[in-house]
Amino acid sequence: MITAGIDVGAKNIKIVIVRDSQVSGWAVIPGGYDIRESLERAWAAARAAAGLPQERIERIVATGVGRRKVTEARDQVTEVSAAAAGAGALDDRVRTVIDVGAEESRAIKINGAGKVVDFAVNEKCAAGTGAFTEAMARALEVPLAELGPLSRQSARALVMNAQCVVFAESELVTMVHSQVPKADMARAVHDAIADRIASLVRRVGLEKEIMLIGGVARNEGLVESLERELETVLILPEIPEIVSASGAALLAGQ
Repeated sequence: MITAGIDVGAKNIKIVIVRDSQVSGWAVIPGGYDIRESLERAWAAARAAAGLPQERIERIVATGVGRRKVTEARDQVTEVSAAAAGAGALDDRVRTVIDVGAEESRAIKINGAGKVVDFAVNEKCAAGTGAFTEAMARALEVPLAELGPLSRQSARALVMNAQCVVFAESELVTMVHSQVPKADMARAVHDAIADRIASLVRRVGLEKEIMLIGGVARNEGLVESLERELETVLILPEIPEIVSASGAALLAGQ
């Protein structure tokens, strides 16, 4: 059976095509203002990667904040269900999934079948999300890709108390005037994000093994901060951005 999962996130559109429970092709495209145009581009890229025309795809399931925009989808599933299914399929040892998106973070407890047992969502503030990381990189005048490696050069921990972007930027300005090294400020940013995410994990009950998904899983500074905070080594997928879309495609097959 050939199915597809479409994850319409706050920033990117992810499409995964699955053939007989194996990923056949995928694409990640910026969402932009015109979601339908972005969806078409994502479809074209994913179908090209899979070498399949769209008429061969038997069932489509959508997830993500913009899932209702996917008119070709037969069904819709929540971000939590899709993340659980995708992570569970990748590694059946996983019992906790941390999904950090552009504007929301989630901690999801799952069972061995990749089904949701409990979850907690941070949706009231950008702290603990990808958008917060991007804002802090701009405030530090550091390219986003360099923020993680810079953070790992720090030898001391500083506390950042602010829980919103505006106040966090003010804290960074104060640190700049105090001539705090950029590496220490970068670590403070990641430690603050890790603290917010860890609080979600503890709300559902920390249970190993833990998988981190979403684009921020490529941020080595955040991974290091989270591992310190949770006192464990995280499982990191090869392509963390597409785990939820993969989960939606697998659910389509069910």
